[in-house]
Amino acid sequence: MPKSSKALSNIPFYAEEKLALFIDGSNLYAAARALEFDIDYRKLLQWSAQQGRLVRAFYYTALIEDQEYSPIRPLVDWLDYNGYSMVTKPTKEFVDAQGRRKVKGNMDIELAIDMMEMADHVDHIMLFSGDGDFRRLIEAVQRKGVRVTVVSTIKSTPPMVADELRRQADHFLDLDMLAEEIMRAASDNAPREVANL
Repeated sequence: MPKSSKALSNIPFYAEEKLALFIDGSNLYAAARALEFDIDYRKLLQWSAQQGRLVRAFYYTALIEDQEYSPIRPLVDWLDYNGYSMVTKPTKEFVDAQGRRKVKGNMDIELAIDMMEMADHVDHIMLFSGDGDFRRLIEAVQRKGVRVTVVSTIKSTPPMVADELRRQADHFLDLDMLAEEIMRAASDNAPREVANL
């Protein structure tokens, strides 16, 4: 049995359940990179639609607006035209205490608000993130009767998922186990993942 099939047999998916994806773009990118593969977002959408009635697939990322060319813009545009609900906002630039230029683009609040709103309309949420800040959000959504699967990885060093998030989730799916289903082939023409914030 392929490792992806074995891992997925431990997570109950039901054909009649309404499913929503919440993808923390920078976190998913970091996890896939740690596992040394690129994600084919078309395959991810197709795989998800086979697991239940896919209601919505949200993708969250911050964009550097003042650059002439943003390396993530082709991916964002492709996702927007191919079935994903894109949630973006401009990054903020600041100088830290040591005088270094830093760029910040946190999408946690946007993701949390959207998930709380969608919780009344779905049966199962898949969160593609390992961010421990989402533990309390997952707990709140579960109180509404929604099952939550967290997708990240413990196969990297250090693990990309916070232990408290794994414990709170109804199910944890290691991205490594899903890789065979959603891995981008080297010859694919779809936009590649690029480092994002």
